[in-house]
Amino acid sequence: MALKKISPEELFQRMQQGEQLTILDVRDQEKYNTFHIEGENIQSLNIHKTEIFELEHNQDKNISALPEKGEIIVTCTTGNSATKCANILSKHDYDVVVLDGGLTAWKDYIKK
Repeated sequence: MALKKISPEELFQRMQQGEQLTILDVRDQEKYNTFHIEGENIQSLNIHKTEIFELEHNQDKNISALPEKGEIIVTCTTGNSATKCANILSKHDYDVVVLDGGLTAWKDYIKK
């Protein structure tokens, strides 16, 4: 099953519309603290990718910080780790979408 993706432009539009969004950033905390997507209607979560990779080998493990209902937009620097994480999370029945191009693409988009 192909993962759903969201472009920086779509994400920006949804933020502008005041939609409640959950964004999961899977980078390490230092990078997250330096820069992450923020907004009034955004629930921003920072859970390192290694914690999500553990779910792959441990079917019973779950991550209590993640909302069980509703869409989760997964992001990292370029989208590679986010895609791996999203694949694992979707197998655990989370509703996940990957930010296409990651935060690199996001920064390029908001510069315009």
